[in-house]
Amino acid sequence: MTDMLATLLKITVVIFMAGNLLDLGLRLDLKAALRGLRDVRFVTLSLLWAFVLCPALAWGLTRVIPLSAPYAMGLILLGLTPCAPLLPMVAEKARGDLNYAATFMLLAAAGTVLLMPFAVPLMVEGLTVSAWEIAKPLLMLVVIPLVIGVGIQIRWPSFASRIQPLVKKGTGLDTVLMLILVLIIYGKGFLSSIGSYAIGTQAVFFLLITAGSYALAFGMPPSQKSVMSLGLCTRNCGSALAPLFVAADVDQSAIVMVSLGIPMMFLSALIAARVFAARAGQPVTRPA
Repeated sequence: MTDMLATLLKITVVIFMAGNLLDLGLRLDLKAALRGLRDVRFVTLSLLWAFVLCPALAWGLTRVIPLSAPYAMGLILLGLTPCAPLLPMVAEKARGDLNYAATFMLLAAAGTVLLMPFAVPLMVEGLTVSAWEIAKPLLMLVVIPLVIGVGIQIRWPSFASRIQPLVKKGTGLDTVLMLILVLIIYGKGFLSSIGSYAIGTQAVFFLLITAGSYALAFGMPPSQKSVMSLGLCTRNCGSALAPLFVAADVDQSAIVMVSLGIPMMFLSALIAARVFAARAGQPVTRPA
């Protein structure tokens, strides 16, 4: 029974990742997102935080706080995978620039696929998996669905607008099922993590990356700072789980640590969005 539930969970994670990226591609204003790539300050700070400072902070916390090895593994994987698909939703609540949200998602997707296969073997101790084994699911579940969605949106925009609500609804139902399975399979693991520094370490991690990236985004308007900070405090837990699902003999506590990031990032993002909205000096910029 447990094996069947674990298999079903892996299927829901696959649908969650592919469905959300397909949904993004179907509604992505590619021209607006690409325009954001010409903003050198935004791109530089986003990449620096996403793929240098966040992984370094996660790694540093595992050296300062006495986490067990599996929990440390899970935290580092979370540190390597920025930006959950819910970024546009929380960016809108924060009165952020939604065109820049699309830009950040493109940067995060490309950076994760390019860097994670090489960073994981270097940074994550005890995870025996090759670069290609990590890259393969990321290509299949991140790049290909996004490219398909963008291609449909460009070639057949009316068809994209018709199927996008269905894809979004189906992915939403899958997300609910995935969360239920996570609670069923790893609920005891969540309870056992109390007192293990796992929850407290994640709280420190999310607080530092959210507040730090916003406070240190010098020269950027609030609508862009909020997008970058929310993109960083929402973590792509599906991508973080991918190496754990393909590796052999993974301690379940590592999966528990990554799964714990799901409610933690929701809470962090919603609180941050309210704070950023109060600081915003202009209304939401909607994609053209």
